[in-house]
Amino acid sequence: MLRTLPIILAALLTAFQFSEGIAAERKKWEMLTDCQYVENKNNDGDNFRVKCGEKDFVLRLYFVDAPETNMRYAERTREQSEHFGVTLEETMKAGVKATGTVRETLKGPFIVWTRWAGAAGRGNEVRYYGLVEVGGKSLVEILVSNGLARTKGVTANLPTGEKSKVYIEKVHALEAEAKKRQIGVWARSTK
Repeated sequence: MLRTLPIILAALLTAFQFSEGIAAERKKWEMLTDCQYVENKNNDGDNFRVKCGEKDFVLRLYFVDAPETNMRYAERTREQSEHFGVTLEETMKAGVKATGTVRETLKGPFIVWTRWAGAAGRGNEVRYYGLVEVGGKSLVEILVSNGLARTKGVTANLPTGEKSKVYIEKVHALEAEAKKRQIGVWARSTK
């Protein structure tokens, strides 16, 4: 019995994780219009405060990971540096540029799509995963196309019904193109 206990526990954990994923996919997308970017010291390229009507919250983008702006999460910054093939300093410079690009891109009203799925983080405040549309364009695609984010992170089927697997292939292609054209952080890459 003691030998089978780890197998049973692993099976239960797998079943729980699978059911959580199904439950998350069943959550309906909500479209929030006329959203505004809210300045906050913790904002960065993939994680920032927004206000949509009466709702004020921290949004974490699906599908991408923008470079960090400092060494607060040193291991993540190192991993990003390795992925992009640049120094830690270049990684953080790219993080600052990604943050600025998001701030500038979201100067006017934009749309947020969210299912109110909690995005775990190291901060005290709850963050919610979402997607942002501005001027008919995806913020995910803008960041990746400009070499200011990598394809990584939590995914979800899109509000349009497009499967996450299909969309992530599209984002990967945008990242490969930015790398090939040496745009953004890729301009200094040794890869």
